[in-house]
Amino acid sequence: MDIKKFKLFADVAETGNFTKSGERQGYTQSGVSHILKSLENEVGFPLFIRSKQGVSLTKNALQLLPMVRSLLAMYETLEQNINEINGIETGSLTIATYQSISINWLPSIIHCFQSTYPGINIRLMEGGTDDIVNWVENGIADFGFLSKHNLQSLDWIPLREDPLMAIVPYDYVPKHSSYISIEEFQGVSFIMTAMGTDYDVHSALSESSVVPDVRFTSKDDHAIISMVANHLGYTILPELIVKGFESQVKILPLLPQMSRHLGIALKSKAAMSPATSKFIGLTKEMLPSLG
Repeated sequence: MDIKKFKLFADVAETGNFTKSGERQGYTQSGVSHILKSLENEVGFPLFIRSKQGVSLTKNALQLLPMVRSLLAMYETLEQNINEINGIETGSLTIATYQSISINWLPSIIHCFQSTYPGINIRLMEGGTDDIVNWVENGIADFGFLSKHNLQSLDWIPLREDPLMAIVPYDYVPKHSSYISIEEFQGVSFIMTAMGTDYDVHSALSESSVVPDVRFTSKDDHAIISMVANHLGYTILPELIVKGFESQVKILPLLPQMSRHLGIALKSKAAMSPATSKFIGLTKEMLPSLG
């Protein structure tokens, strides 16, 4: 069986759209249909259900999908190792990440990486904590940048502590000029990050037995900051998220000091591909110079 057919199969499973997957994989729509029909003939049963909403997988196809993703990951690692032995640096990386990291860290790291390894293609997938864990666990992403939380099934590489900050309207006058105590959020109007997107703020409040009056919940960090700027409530966010918003809201240290633990999650440190190993190594090297 042709590995390219499995690549296309996995891509359609992700996009739910023949046309979009064809564009991503370099095929016409008729070419996609021909290749996938050929794959269905080879496996001996239908793989896709077509509807007005798009394309979904049959029950049998869903059973194959995890094995196909594992096969593709092993094939990519094999191909990269062969190329490395031959002195050729090619391959691909899919990196799952928070938006804050893709804004503040990854542009510099990717620029440096691709200057050295121009033959390695990089794709970013942005999401919340649950999204990133799911993408890495299911082999959709090679590894993910995230905060450490419920990662029993994944290996962990610690990178940096990211302090939690108190975010209040610009004209707010705190009890203490240089910090805000977490107890000051007891019972006040609060804008909460959505569970699944973030766990660190929820944990900090729970550990401190502080119960704010949650008026709004959002998955979008920038929307939360905008709501604070417009006096809809207060919030707590990691420092990396609020960089660049100092003119819109007041950002003060939170006491007691609390942090999220940022790092890299991947299926197996022992089985990482050469491209993954090189990217993680460069990240560790550059991180002290990044904000």
